[in-house]
Amino acid sequence: MTAPLGATSEVGPLQTVLLHRPGAELRRLTPRNNDQLLFDGVPWVRRAQEEHDAFAAELTARGVEVLHLDRLLAEVLAVPAARDELVAAAVDDPRLGATLQRTAAAHLADLDPGDLAGTLIAGLAHDELPGGRGLAFEIMDRGDFVVPPLPNLLFTRDSSVWVGGQVAVTSLAMPARHRESTITAAVYAHHPRFTGAEQLYDASLEHLEGGDVLLLTPGVVAVGVGERTTPGGAERLARRVFARGLAHTVLVVPIAQQRATMHLDTIATMVDVDAFVMYPAVADSLAAWTVTSAQVPDDDDTTDLTVTGPAPFLEAAAAAMGIDRLRLIDTGLDPVTAEREQWDDGNNTLALAPRLAVAYERNTVTNAALEAAGIEVVRIAGSELGSGRGGPRCMSCPVSRAALPGSPGAGGP
Repeated sequence: MTAPLGATSEVGPLQTVLLHRPGAELRRLTPRNNDQLLFDGVPWVRRAQEEHDAFAAELTARGVEVLHLDRLLAEVLAVPAARDELVAAAVDDPRLGATLQRTAAAHLADLDPGDLAGTLIAGLAHDELPGGRGLAFEIMDRGDFVVPPLPNLLFTRDSSVWVGGQVAVTSLAMPARHRESTITAAVYAHHPRFTGAEQLYDASLEHLEGGDVLLLTPGVVAVGVGERTTPGGAERLARRVFARGLAHTVLVVPIAQQRATMHLDTIATMVDVDAFVMYPAVADSLAAWTVTSAQVPDDDDTTDLTVTGPAPFLEAAAAAMGIDRLRLIDTGLDPVTAEREQWDDGNNTLALAPRLAVAYERNTVTNAALEAAGIEVVRIAGSELGSGRGGPRCMSCPVSRAALPGSPGAGGP
């Protein structure tokens, strides 16, 4: 029996998670294109796969059902409507021109579901397109991409997030990631595993990424705004969760607009019902605006909002959660070590349950501090996976979490 879809917290026992095992798309990375494709280096692909397999195995060993995005994608590509949507999205690129768009679409349409899934993820290079025609095709170098690869699909947290029993397919900010949302949307719309799932958000709306969304407790959502998520995206999400009864408070948390802090979960994640691990450099300065709605909401996008603040983040969060205080686990890091471990995703933990979290093994000081505070740490390797600047939380989209004791079920606020 499968668990009900949805999540209402960051730390409820994890039941089902969506991952993407890195593959041929990582082999497309070169020193010439890795910056454009948002990687800080060129990873050793086989080792990255071994690290990801070990991550998935740790989850499975603890009773978590692991869904693989590429397998779900191949299955939905047997559905004509999904195939048409994704082929059209793959060639919807002004670089190509009409002739090359038609040629590429015809080639993709002839592929079987498995091969098409692989191509949509790994991309299609100029010299891999038989019968390519058009001015753009002639001018391209042989290694240029007709359909660019999606190496960041590894970070499944960003393109969708479940709030209660509804899924927000997000609007990714960076051009290199736009097609990820089309793939995620097709899987949720067409795969029988997600039949009846209601969509909370979509890629046509203001920029909003899942790494910026934290479910603090049933009814309380924190949204970081910075490099990837805009204030407009946070506002749109707030209106929608209020109108649909999925939350009563949204905390909007400004973060530095830089790559090291691209998402809220790069600087703070929950490891217990009342505890955060946080980058020490922001612990005293992180603030939040509290967003609520006084009216009885009846429309997704016109609900009147009340905004108060700013206030220190931990104080605002505790007040919204109805508790006296939130614990901040003191990692005891000196400034240099703190900066290094934050860069290596030391604060990007994935909670499997209260006081049980997955973390990269390389962040030895942070992990030791977590254990000293009573948090069991499941250590995984990430020397190659981390080259895209993402940790265990970034690499996982919880599809189902059990409700915490005393809280409503996973499908409700």
